[in-house]
Amino acid sequence: MTPQYAYLYGPVPSRRLGLSLGVDIVPAKVCTLDCIYCQIGRTSLTTLVRKPYLPASQILAELADRIRHGLSCDYITLTGSGEPTLNTELGCLIDQVRALTDIPIALITNGTLLYDPAVQRDAAKADVVLPSLDAGNEAAFDMMNRPCPGLDFRTFLQGLIDFRVLYRGSIWLEVFLIEGINTSDAELQSLRECIARIRPDKVHLNTAVRPTAEPGIKPLDPARLQAIAQRMGPDCEVIADFSTAHPHHLPDSLHSLAQADQTAESIFAMLKRRPCSIDDLCSALGLTRTAALAALKVLTAANRIHTTSKAGRVFYAPAPDAPPTDS
Repeated sequence: MTPQYAYLYGPVPSRRLGLSLGVDIVPAKVCTLDCIYCQIGRTSLTTLVRKPYLPASQILAELADRIRHGLSCDYITLTGSGEPTLNTELGCLIDQVRALTDIPIALITNGTLLYDPAVQRDAAKADVVLPSLDAGNEAAFDMMNRPCPGLDFRTFLQGLIDFRVLYRGSIWLEVFLIEGINTSDAELQSLRECIARIRPDKVHLNTAVRPTAEPGIKPLDPARLQAIAQRMGPDCEVIADFSTAHPHHLPDSLHSLAQADQTAESIFAMLKRRPCSIDDLCSALGLTRTAALAALKVLTAANRIHTTSKAGRVFYAPAPDAPPTDS
């Protein structure tokens, strides 16, 4: 079995990136925003200060080890349980990842720091950049994204526009829609005008199909999302995952305890990044349902996880006071 890592997770299947190896380069949950829909939860440190939040040498050592064990994926994705462009070693990391492998590099970012020329230079080294835009005006930006003090919408938007001018790679812009907040005709028109100024290669529409930082967040139904996608133009597609999953009972004994313990740590590492259904876990980690259920039983017995429901689907997530992943 592949060793456990502190900064790597996956490869996991992604609707946008195929099979992607995630690389965390900022701690949870250090971010420039505190989005109401975030699936990881509330931001613990909202900041605009860039610094080497996590050691590049350790991240690269883990990646080199993962490659030695055999790595097959479509992208190595620099991301984080926060905002990855806050790490001042982003550009250096991309350079050194390229020295290790020819697998393309993706950067998932909220895009809020792209007004900074240093961030632009770092981000431009990636093969594809996936920023976000959830609002077309200051009021909706404040409501949806709850930015760090000192970050205003006009600066954020101009950063995305300027980055498009200098960046020759692909920009895939994610737009997260919440019913009743940014889905009126006026809000959608504002978004469409901003997107036209940014000129991304693709626009990806998402909605709250997973548990969110704030309760009561209303997702759009698939038909509504598709209708909005058609309004946004031919380069717009829906990426929200509406696949169904049902509650499952945990069996008393299915796998050996040692095997379940080992699988449990892989699962817990995934759940720290986002809530997952059992189908998510099986697909991402290559597990049988039996193995996943046995490992979830171990985590449940140790009070490390809990379940929550969203739109009829059951998700697993770390318990609020869960012990850390075993080293």
